[in-house]
Amino acid sequence: MSDTPPLPLDDYLRLRRGEMEQALARVLPPLEGRLAAIREAMRYSLLAGGKRLRPILALTAADATAPSKPEASVLAMPAACAIEMIHTYSLIHDDLPAMDNDTMRRGKPTLHVVYGEGLAILAGDGLLAEAFALLARDPDDEGRPEVAARKLAAIRRIADAAGAAGMVGGQAIDLQAIGRSQGSDTLDPDGLKDMHARKTGALIRAATVVGAIMAGAPPARIDAVDRYATWLGLAFQIVDDVLDVEGEDQALGKTAGKDAAAGKPTYPSLFGLQASKRMAREAADEAIAALGPAELDRGRLAEIARWVVARTS
Repeated sequence: MSDTPPLPLDDYLRLRRGEMEQALARVLPPLEGRLAAIREAMRYSLLAGGKRLRPILALTAADATAPSKPEASVLAMPAACAIEMIHTYSLIHDDLPAMDNDTMRRGKPTLHVVYGEGLAILAGDGLLAEAFALLARDPDDEGRPEVAARKLAAIRRIADAAGAAGMVGGQAIDLQAIGRSQGSDTLDPDGLKDMHARKTGALIRAATVVGAIMAGAPPARIDAVDRYATWLGLAFQIVDDVLDVEGEDQALGKTAGKDAAAGKPTYPSLFGLQASKRMAREAADEAIAALGPAELDRGRLAEIARWVVARTS
């Protein structure tokens, strides 16, 4: 799929989401018998819909950074699926009573409400493990050493983003900030930004960069999309915080107002709503500007940055 926008962005996102839904339906192993319950629990959350922003970023970055290679998004698709599996695992665990204690996600009852806490924990663990199995297995690299090298680079980048210095570490800081773990710490603006750069931003960055890596993009373009995704992750999180204040449960697909109820530090709580909205727009502008040196600022990635700021769910 070319990076030249032949479709309105909403249609493009809908098309990409459809591709992802089909691909995700195929990635889990065909477990049966006594293992059927864990497979169904994983499928319940993985196939529950959602924006699919992270895998779409992977596919879009692949197309944008290697537009002359028609197989770019094909090479990036397994990584896109793996990232969505990791993202879904993180949501399952975030919603647990010991974490955010939420009862609705993607417009459906959360996994632990339906299947119980024990199976929800295991389903999250299973999705994380299956994600790395998929990354190691696909795409086929037999006789293609360049693809094998890209896969190894992608695995390392995703593992770093998902681990203790990335998403998991950000969640740990979040728990400390609301006094639900040892070492409670009230976050100042720099601390808030650092937490979200890990908890939310790290996987958004990894998704975008890995799409470019798997497409065989040159280093300058990989660096450009990395800078873009750093700012995009910030814009996305600020908008999430704003929507937690202004949004409604049905539109968001999750419980609105839960951050304030839990006493979590957010951009609106530290800066106010109007300043937060301005900061989100400025971060999106910086994301688009980061694409300029690589001549990527007139395609889908720039459109997605503007969409992130304008979204209502």
